Amino acid sequence: SSAVFAQRADLPYVPGESLTYVVNYKWGAINTDVGEAVTSLSYIDSLGLFHSVITGKTYKFYDIIFKVREHFESKFYDEDPIRPHYFYRKTQEGRYRIQNTFHFDRDTNIIRATVQKYDRVPVDTLLTGTGNTLDIPALFYRVRTMDVDSVAEGVKYPISFAIDDDVYNFYFILVGKEEKKIRGLGTFNTLKFAVKLVAGSVFTGKDDMFIWVTDDENKVP
Repeated sequence: SSAVFAQRADLPYVPGESLTYVVNYKWGAINTDVGEAVTSLSYIDSLGLFHSVITGKTYKFYDIIFKVREHFESKFYDEDPIRPHYFYRKTQEGRYRIQNTFHFDRDTNIIRATVQKYDRVPVDTLLTGTGNTLDIPALFYRVRTMDVDSVAEGVKYPISFAIDDDVYNFYFILVGKEEKKIRGLGTFNTLKFAVKLVAGSVFTGKDDMFIWVTDDENKVP
């Protein structure tokens, strides 16, 4: 799968890029925007690392129902393929609160993780990943560097991500090309992917998640 993620010389993102995603909730007759997520990207020349920050929040009105505040931060190597170096997560979802601090060893694929739930004592642990184990922001940018020409429709490509105190395996499948209408933005030519998490202690593995990526040089999810 490393060949799938072969990085082009002209990256589809540059330092200074910022993307804003509106979070929409749909259930029956209810169809409303409840929050937003914002990405930002910079580059640390002295370390040769990209620095990504992704924040998410519910709008003030919906804070009353279920308040969400998300902060994801990642530093990853400008390599082929992208490899993570550092990850930080601070999450509040209703009454639930958790923090992660990960340090990735790219030689051994060992992740030194510190996880703190609520206001309890932080717990240190070692997680075992692979060369294809990423954190959430690094995964977001690595998807965008895919060499789509080498991805065959209907074929399973494995990858994994680390969060909290575990590593989750999943695979993605290229479904095909699709015109996708996005409310308030217009209609776009996209590549549609199905993502399936491998069954384990948290995920059942029964449900697909679908992601659409712009079918152009920007590869915007």
